[in-house]
Amino acid sequence: MEITSILNKIVELPKASTSHIVDIINEVEYPKGHRLLNADKVERDIYFIKKGIARAYIDAADGEVTFWFGKEGDTVVSMKSYVSNQPGYEHIELLEDCILYQLNADALNDLFAKDVYIANWGRKFAEQELLKTEERLIERLFGTASERYSKLIKNNPELLQRVQLSHIASFLGITQVSLSRIRAKLK
Repeated sequence: MEITSILNKIVELPKASTSHIVDIINEVEYPKGHRLLNADKVERDIYFIKKGIARAYIDAADGEVTFWFGKEGDTVVSMKSYVSNQPGYEHIELLEDCILYQLNADALNDLFAKDVYIANWGRKFAEQELLKTEERLIERLFGTASERYSKLIKNNPELLQRVQLSHIASFLGITQVSLSRIRAKLK
């Protein structure tokens, strides 16, 4: 997915404003298994996935807990670092070889001060990330594992081919055995 499409998916920008952002973006490639962001570290880069898939997880007492998957067109960011310049909660691991667009948050903040369209884009970006987080929280708290799985395969069916079932089970908050039962019932 091209960077201009990703940026304009957040909110349509004038061409000159889009150009200013594109000028400070670098295209980078990392292999499967690369840890893109680290918990307990201030991360000053924002990434947009051009090609590949990633997951966000935290380390818990009984193992890793996956709480997000990102694919082409999605944003990879530690919101705590982005908003408050504090160490984030999550690790971000690449589940495939990835091509990413890298945007430094400090350079973006400089553009916010110079271009009201970019500043509004940044506000909409933060608002959309907040809504996504809120939706994941509500699903996790009030949806059954079967409902969460059904929504996952409805909205992102390709994840089943691209992501290990252990990560999907963790994302759903269940064991792999429970995931197998849910999958068998839905076939």
